[in-house]
Amino acid sequence: MECVIRAVHEDDAADVSLVILRALRESNAKDYSQDIIERLAKSFSPANVLKLIGKRKVFVAVISGRIVGTASLDGKVVRTVFVAPDVQGRGVGRLLMAQVERAAREMGVEALAVPSSITAEHFYSKLGFKAVRDSYHGEERTIIMERSLASP
Repeated sequence: MECVIRAVHEDDAADVSLVILRALRESNAKDYSQDIIERLAKSFSPANVLKLIGKRKVFVAVISGRIVGTASLDGKVVRTVFVAPDVQGRGVGRLLMAQVERAAREMGVEALAVPSSITAEHFYSKLGFKAVRDSYHGEERTIIMERSLASP
């Protein structure tokens, strides 16, 4: 499996939306209620993804011509990291996060923050992120995690 990480193109919005919606509905559904999943899903329609593309540094993971993951950098905050359920656990997320980290370093960012879902907390912990605090949007719990980019 060769996975290529590249900058998103505007015409990728529908495919990025599909990856996010599948991940929300198949992976995150074990940790969040259906109401929360559907509220989040509305935020990631193709039109809303296109808006995000204009505001953030967005990357996609591509395998055999298919977009299978996405991640973005909004200043010093990592956002919208999703991998298609059928390729989760194969290193796609790690490759996306490595690209986000490179972009952050190029921008002079000294520490990254990520509002992690319950589902992804272990993933970010393995990458060196530490939980700082919980955040709630109604019943939706996210874990605010941070990681220094300072060289050891």
